[in-house]
Amino acid sequence: MKAVRYHSYGGSEVLVCEQVRRPVAGPGQVVLKVSGTSFNMLDVAIRAGILREMIPVAFPHIPNCDVAGVVIEVGAGVRGWNVGDAVIALLPPDVPGAAAEYVAAPAEALAAAPRTVPAADASALPLVGSTAWQALFEYAELQAGQHILINGAGGGVGGYAVQLAVRAGAVVTATSSPRSRERIRSYGAERIVDYTTTPVPHATDGQRFDVVLQLVRNSPEDTAQLAELVADGGIFVSTATPGPDHAGRGVRVRQVLVRRDAAQLAELVSRVDAGDLTVDVAERCSLTDLAAVHDRAFAGQLSGKTVLIP
Repeated sequence: MKAVRYHSYGGSEVLVCEQVRRPVAGPGQVVLKVSGTSFNMLDVAIRAGILREMIPVAFPHIPNCDVAGVVIEVGAGVRGWNVGDAVIALLPPDVPGAAAEYVAAPAEALAAAPRTVPAADASALPLVGSTAWQALFEYAELQAGQHILINGAGGGVGGYAVQLAVRAGAVVTATSSPRSRERIRSYGAERIVDYTTTPVPHATDGQRFDVVLQLVRNSPEDTAQLAELVADGGIFVSTATPGPDHAGRGVRVRQVLVRRDAAQLAELVSRVDAGDLTVDVAERCSLTDLAAVHDRAFAGQLSGKTVLIP
């Protein structure tokens, strides 16, 4: 099979398309014919070696932890999945990933693919959808009627976070560039702040929020300014730059560490199929374009979610 691999940490030039042996299903695994895999900035951090202490990988390594595909082989001990099932999964990031024609996946990570979106596009859901859900409901404990500021609503996590927060009955203020504004508005955000014209802390007219969700990697100083927008006793949750150690005013600060949860992923799929959650894909590319996608992401040139198709 063809796969994109890298043999050492480094820049995007280490990503090479190679002919490799197709995986076989071990105990508790299935083999998927990959329909699509989506790009995440996590892939860049792992490839560059930034996370080598937290997520060490064995070389050569196949990247990409998001996958949508069809089961073609079932390993010993697997129950509930059969050849021909269309599934999605969030794969462990330290094992051979989905930037390939086929991938071995732990059966415990699988959820049935949504029926209402194209097969490849379904790969845009696992990591960012899980991150949004856990950030809002496990870390922030978001409740109906609360006011939330979502900083970075135009990104992959942000789009799902806006939709989930609105459906939960929260009042959403979202930051976005002009290119994402209408999409975020369609998700139900009550107010959209254009961060390209006015710094976010100066654009909220003194309002403070029950929850501030930080999805943008920026300086500790800028992040601390965002934390000042949390109301007394509220909560600052970040998936990116950590919040201040001592925010004061009873403000709690939490850093999101995403975990794999197949049942939670299945719940997200059910919302997609019910029309309550939109899977938005900004771009579809060939898997052979992966290095170029890494470069464009690093340069801030991606808008929304990019899906790669073998």
